[in-house]
Amino acid sequence: MTVLAHEKPIQEVEKMLEQLKEQNKGNPLWTQEELVKVEKKLEQIKKNVYGELKPWDRVSICRHPQRPHAIDYIQNIAEEFVELFGDRTFQDDHSIIAGLAKIDGQKFVIIGQEKGKDTESRIYRNFGMTHPEGYRKALRCMELAAKFNLPVITLLDTPGAYPGLTAEERGQGWAIAHNLWEMARLPTPIIVILIGEGCSGGALGVGIGDAIGMLEHAYYSVISPEGCASILWKDPSKNGVAAAVLKMHVEDLLEMGVVDQMIPEPQGGAHKNPSVVYQNIKTFIQEQWDHLKTVPLDRLLENRYQKFRKMGTVAKE
Repeated sequence: MTVLAHEKPIQEVEKMLEQLKEQNKGNPLWTQEELVKVEKKLEQIKKNVYGELKPWDRVSICRHPQRPHAIDYIQNIAEEFVELFGDRTFQDDHSIIAGLAKIDGQKFVIIGQEKGKDTESRIYRNFGMTHPEGYRKALRCMELAAKFNLPVITLLDTPGAYPGLTAEERGQGWAIAHNLWEMARLPTPIIVILIGEGCSGGALGVGIGDAIGMLEHAYYSVISPEGCASILWKDPSKNGVAAAVLKMHVEDLLEMGVVDQMIPEPQGGAHKNPSVVYQNIKTFIQEQWDHLKTVPLDRLLENRYQKFRKMGTVAKE
């Protein structure tokens, strides 16, 4: 497994403990008490490292190569899933996975942004950067959900919408803006979950909802830290400073009312124990659905409108 920069002290002690245990197999040189002492030291180091994470450390966790992606969540929280393809206008966008799912017997429409895990799948998924046809596909599935009174779940994980010329030629800005307009008044409950990177309009294009949950080490920002550093300081190496000033992690976003709930991750990140995160995501969906299904539709839409209308309000001194 890939070791992040802040995890190197942990890796050193883990290697030492592994070597001690290996030596003890043939010729016991270390007592059980000594091994327990090293294990306790390891746990303390983990506690110190993960308890003092800097914003950039959390960005590294969010981008970890083994971090679960949208397809992993769909496969592990849904008993059934039937994928739907295409926008009925241009072509299918592989960065968006959308379809009909069943979770604990309840039917949903799930839409997830997928980055891919290896070189081949990342190219196939365009690294999670969505084209206009991806947003149109997502909206088509959401309108289908509304038609059949099915709640919608969206899983956000993208470094941003695809910025290439071909996307602009096909109306990238309009596609995102149209989704914002339609999702704001879509007559069915929408549950949004940030599972990784949530950059700019690329994430917001499928991110309007009634309940917004966010994994502990995900981030949600108008721009990536590297992009911010390049623009403000003309120096991409200041990404750590940018990650701090952008206030893009869940604690800050909860305070500002941008997200509604933090979904906890295992110590060190979702990749350390994915099964725990799958269950936490599933619990969040069940709790939100139990609440949202009791809200009258007119009240639901008004609450959704007011939720986003209030974002960005600055208190007067």
